Amino acid sequence: MDKYTIFGNPINHSLSPKIHKYFAKQTGHLISYEKVLAPRDDFEGYVRDFVISGGRGFNVTVPFKIEAYNLSDKLTTHAKTAGAVNTVKIEDGKLYGHNTDGIGLVADLCKNLEQTVKDKDILVLGAGGATKGILLPLLEQKPARILLANRTKSKALDLANNYSKFGKVCGFGLEQIKDKPVDIIINATSASLDGAMPDISAGVANGAFCYDLMYGKKTPFMDWASSNGAVRVVDGLGMLVEQAASSFEFWRGEKPETIDLLSSLKEIAD
Repeated sequence: MDKYTIFGNPINHSLSPKIHKYFAKQTGHLISYEKVLAPRDDFEGYVRDFVISGGRGFNVTVPFKIEAYNLSDKLTTHAKTAGAVNTVKIEDGKLYGHNTDGIGLVADLCKNLEQTVKDKDILVLGAGGATKGILLPLLEQKPARILLANRTKSKALDLANNYSKFGKVCGFGLEQIKDKPVDIIINATSASLDGAMPDISAGVANGAFCYDLMYGKKTPFMDWASSNGAVRVVDGLGMLVEQAASSFEFWRGEKPETIDLLSSLKEIAD
């Protein structure tokens, strides 16, 4: 039986074992998948022990995505551009790093939620690691432009400059967001973790499709969007499932179906 795991700290909340065991049963792959609480000061040691034990691959959640990037022997294009790794395949003792976060977001938006990204104006709140993980897959869908708004304006400008070769991206401070509506708003800030909402102009949400990368509970961003005319408001549960499906495909060479699993998880959440 091939061994897989997810490393994180904290890790108790992770739905990944349940998701991957579902995928394994659906596809007929014989695997085990566990979650491991890795100490913040010895992630590398835990990875090394897992490789020695015969592990075939692992997922990574906070706070180890950059460490996983640095430990990887080879990186996919999505991992390189994100500067972070959430999925690692182990072959002949080598670590192959990938980032499926943005792939999962795009799959959820376009397949599950039936949203068109091409030629749309997309406002992304935040310029940290979560934003870096989703930008390239979004730009690959050829939106009209991506607007990056961040509390620290310089970070948004730097990130926009780094990704400008992939499509039209511009950066500015949160306070510069205008009342003019956009098509899609994605909250990639850490504010939802703190139960807070960035202080931004309300008019931008009017008629917009609003998506919070967080999942598991209604967030201040989701309440703000609902109160300010958003056409639809969703959380990131679908992104979680779809990025896991892409991880499974990276490891096993087969893409599992996600619709039934996502429906059952939503029922539990509701």
